Amino acid sequence: MSAERLLMNEYKALSKEPWTNVELINDNVFEWSVALIVLNPDSLYYGGYFKAKMTFPKNYPYSPPDFKFLRPLYHPNIYPDGRLCISILHAPGEDEMSGELAAERWSPVQRVETVLLSVLSLLDDPEVSSPANVDAGVSLRTTPNDYKDAVRRDLERSKEDIPTGYVMPTHEAAFKTVKEEDDYNMNWEDSDVESFGGSDSEVDYDEDMSDSAEDDDDEEEEEEEEEEEQEDEEDNED
Repeated sequence: MSAERLLMNEYKALSKEPWTNVELINDNVFEWSVALIVLNPDSLYYGGYFKAKMTFPKNYPYSPPDFKFLRPLYHPNIYPDGRLCISILHAPGEDEMSGELAAERWSPVQRVETVLLSVLSLLDDPEVSSPANVDAGVSLRTTPNDYKDAVRRDLERSKEDIPTGYVMPTHEAAFKTVKEEDDYNMNWEDSDVESFGGSDSEVDYDEDMSDSAEDDDDEEEEEEEEEEEQEDEEDNED
């Protein structure tokens, strides 16, 4: 599958997700405008609309995309220019210098969704051992309240990028949708007997197997009778 077709399929799938808002830049499938929407109510970033730009190589998915926040966030793993320091966006293969394993880095099995979910996870679970923003890493360790204040400022600024007329999804709305779908799928009382008791073809198959078993029993009885008759004839000859 070509890179264009693969990216378009991924774009269409992600367009249906409530936690991200994606658009093509100038109808170019290799350049995306991406907004990450944090739906986890326990996150410091909950309710934020964090815009970024993704640029894809022509040989995607064999090389990773570039990801850059348009409004740089105060975060240990985000450079001041908005670029990310995250393993999944690093070129395939192991890196002896950083100690990153191939399984942690980009590979052709990765997808845009994987990257975006990894970024969302990174926001709440920063890696402070080798920070891209040293000041943010120090603040998180030594003055966590100041760090949280900086995150809240970034959160409020991000809301300025919410498009006019765009309805921001919430945790409650997303959870309600999932719950309603589960309830519908689990509502067995509305289903007919055939849905859980087997299809017509399964019933026919069972009947055929039953008839076949009866035929086998009849054949065995006939064989036994023939054997008995032969034994009687042999006894009479003797």
